[in-house]
Amino acid sequence: MIRPKSWWTAMSFPRLAGVAAFGFAFLIVMGNVVVAPAGLPRTGADIAEVTAFFGTEGDLVGVGTALTPAAWALATLFGAGAVAALRQSEGARGEAWSLVGFAGVVLQNAAFAGVIAIRLAIASTTSQDTSATLGLWALHDALFTLNGTFLALALVGLSIGGRRAGLIRPWHRTWGLLSATLLFTSATLAPLVIDHAGPLGLLGLFGWLMWVVWLAAYGTALIRHAPAPSPAPRPAAVG
Repeated sequence: MIRPKSWWTAMSFPRLAGVAAFGFAFLIVMGNVVVAPAGLPRTGADIAEVTAFFGTEGDLVGVGTALTPAAWALATLFGAGAVAALRQSEGARGEAWSLVGFAGVVLQNAAFAGVIAIRLAIASTTSQDTSATLGLWALHDALFTLNGTFLALALVGLSIGGRRAGLIRPWHRTWGLLSATLLFTSATLAPLVIDHAGPLGLLGLFGWLMWVVWLAAYGTALIRHAPAPSPAPRPAAVG
């Protein structure tokens, strides 16, 4: 007796990756919803503001951090699924844009792991130890801003690869490239963004918000993606 396939076995890997994209987008938004309203200091904030926040909101930082391991796992699954959906088309053209995008996803996971680790370290230090906090926060701001480079790689690689394979629409590619431009510009101007709190910090913010929308749209495209049928087995030779 043939048993019906479960939803898990019936779901293609790219479609599973599409669900992961939605989960990743949801978790990174929720992580910011937890800490941002409480007054998480912006890039380039005064050390007194940083010390005051982490001295009083350390538990809240821990709650926001609890969401990040799952977010990184889902991001990796999303990137791998995008590669699975695009590699056949790219192989025929001798291209590897999806691998560029996947590298960006993995590198941004690593960079943001450093950001989160630094936040936890600051929350664990005493409020009087301002010298340690000053050094940690400076490193935090540098990693946080330079992470835009890796987000830009993910956006460029998967936007170009997705469009050339026919997976995403022209507006989606354009949206991703615009987001990548904002994030890469913010990373390039990192010294100015860190030292001068002001409008320059909005480049990364708008680029990040566009990244979240791009993720959700890419997840939708992967869920709708119809995998190529497996080739029929050849009949065994007779005689």
